[in-house]
Amino acid sequence: MRYLIVGCGRVGSALAKLLDADGHEVIVVDENPAAFKRLGTKFKGHVVVGTGIDYDVLKRAGAKTADGFVAVTDGDNRNIMAALIAQRMFKIERVVCRIYDPPRGQMYRELGVQTVVPTTVGAKLIRDTLMQAPWDPMHSFDFGKVTSLAAVVGSEHAGKRVGEIERPGLIRIAAIRRGSAGVLVASNDVVLEAGDEINAVVAPEAISEFARMFHGAAPQVATA
Repeated sequence: MRYLIVGCGRVGSALAKLLDADGHEVIVVDENPAAFKRLGTKFKGHVVVGTGIDYDVLKRAGAKTADGFVAVTDGDNRNIMAALIAQRMFKIERVVCRIYDPPRGQMYRELGVQTVVPTTVGAKLIRDTLMQAPWDPMHSFDFGKVTSLAAVVGSEHAGKRVGEIERPGLIRIAAIRRGSAGVLVASNDVVLEAGDEINAVVAPEAISEFARMFHGAAPQVATA
C-alpha cells in the first residue's frame, strides 16, 4: 500500500516509520527539510519538500496513486485544506486529518473527512486512567458522540442476558470474546459467562453507569 503523510513532526515521523516497518511505501511531505531527520537512517520511504496544501506538491509526491493520506502538520487549517484536496481533487479513499479543535473535528467528520482529535482522545484516556476504569483505554475509540469500551464480565453479571445489561440509546453490547469460542456477535438473548470480554458502545452520559456495572461503585471525588 502507498501512504502519503503531510507533516514530519513527532506524530508524522513516528507514523511514517511504523508504516515503513510494516512494508508499506511511504512518502512524507514537509516544508522544512530538517524535519526529515526525525525519520532516521533506516527509513526506506521517500521525502518531498513543500507544503501539503499545494496541488502540484502533492501531485509530485504521488497523490494520484496513494491508497491513504494523513495530514498531521501543526495547524488545523492546513490539515483540513490538505485533507480536502486529497479527498476531492485526488480522490484518495482513506483520508485522515488531525484537528485539535473538537467542534471543528466533529463538523468535518460529518462532511466525510475522517478526523482524529487528540484533545478529545487524550482527555478520555486521562479520565479513564484517573478513574481506574474497568475497560482498557488503549482499546477505546473516539467516535465523537460515543465511545467503544471493553470490560470483563465478573461473577455478579454471569448468567445475565445481554438485554439485561444494555440501555436503549445509551449502552449497546456489540460483541463478546469468549475463550476458545472466539468472538461472538452479541444479541439480546445471549447469556453472559464469567470471564467474557464484552465490547460496548457507550454514550458519554452512560459512562458512569457502565463503570458502576463493571467496577462496583462509581469513583468519588474527595472534597476538603
